Amino acid sequence: MKRFHVHLHVDDLDKSIGFYSRLFAAQPTRTERDYAKWMLEDPRINFAISTRGGQTGIDHLGFQTDDAEELSELKARAEAADMAVLDEGSTTCCYARSEKHWVTDPQGIAWEHFHTLGNIPVFHEAPASEAASACCTTAPSAAGTRSDAGTPAPRGKPIGIAVKSSGACC
Repeated sequence: MKRFHVHLHVDDLDKSIGFYSRLFAAQPTRTERDYAKWMLEDPRINFAISTRGGQTGIDHLGFQTDDAEELSELKARAEAADMAVLDEGSTTCCYARSEKHWVTDPQGIAWEHFHTLGNIPVFHEAPASEAASACCTTAPSAAGTRSDAGTPAPRGKPIGIAVKSSGACC
């Protein structure tokens, strides 16, 4: 079963944690100095907030799958619909290790499809030689930018052939 995912950039993490904890009547399942996440069952949603992005508001939407087979089905559906798919494969972001790919809607909103494999102690693991990660770094907004494929580039997504980065992921 899939879980809907929403990731927002906020400017005041503590204030936002207080607001969403009251709204959801639940405390976050994970809280870090720059990130909080609620894994709610009703409705079934992975709701994350972070201060790692530029502009406040929606960074991206997505679906978290319970297993690799569901993730493969989402990827096959996107490819069959002739959507540009950015396949990150195995990666780390948002204090988790996961397998993921991205698609972008006609308005430029990024959709992340991912299967979480486990937690990690940092927001993003990167090799020392990787000065600016394609994921989970702050960069100028990609609003209005077009990818090599001619589709609008989303805010906050990994740099690649189909999209251009401006911030965080997951």
